[in-house]
Amino acid sequence: MAIEQLGYSVFFIALTSAIAAVARRVNDKLSKEGLVKELIFEAIAAAELCGCCFELIIVADNFGVATYAVFLFTLTIWWGLQWGNATACPYTYMEQIVQGEVSFKEAALKIWAQLMGGCCVYRYVQLYWWLEMAETHEGRAFEECAADLKVNLYLGAFIEGFATLCCRLASKVISEKDAKFGAFIDSFIGTSLVVAAFNYSGGYFNPVLATALKWGCAGNSALEHIIVYWIGSCAGAVLSVPLFKTASFRNMFLADKAKAE
Repeated sequence: MAIEQLGYSVFFIALTSAIAAVARRVNDKLSKEGLVKELIFEAIAAAELCGCCFELIIVADNFGVATYAVFLFTLTIWWGLQWGNATACPYTYMEQIVQGEVSFKEAALKIWAQLMGGCCVYRYVQLYWWLEMAETHEGRAFEECAADLKVNLYLGAFIEGFATLCCRLASKVISEKDAKFGAFIDSFIGTSLVVAAFNYSGGYFNPVLATALKWGCAGNSALEHIIVYWIGSCAGAVLSVPLFKTASFRNMFLADKAKAE
């Protein structure tokens, strides 16, 4: 595949990121501080995440998982710098519910905003694919999608859950240690786990992302999708909260902090 074809994907991802950056700035200036403003930020972040990841499917299919990994690693760092308090991921708020940091109502509204942003962005992606400026986009705008789950339903849920647990624990450790290159380390760990799970469950580790990209695709029923990508991932994330607080875990990964405490 010619490298110029990759340029169309780079352009789309850059355009999507630029539009999201402008939308965030407009929301910051025009919206009053409060829940509504936060909901809009979540919708923008989810739209940017899912819009870029739709195009990353094109990259993976045509240029390989290694190229996909480089893009994902770079984008993860970018999103960490740009999104502020938005997460574009439901289980971060589920963790906060467990810790008593946010109400169920507020968490539900933010998850709803994420789903709206993530699912509605497909029309924008579809329009770009429909133009078929690149060979890699030919026939993709109205193509029937296929599920990424290539293993047993419950093994897929375990993979998504265990990888999410590892991601969340790594993020918490990096955050508490305030590592100098924390963003790069966190992105590397997350990207590595995605690549490791890519040919088994798809390696989404984010229910909104999985739903926006793969809900209704041939190969999985709605219930199977929920079990693997919602229950699996969210269970892993919620489990990370008490596990991170255990003495054995902290002694293993936060020895200096544990002694100071």
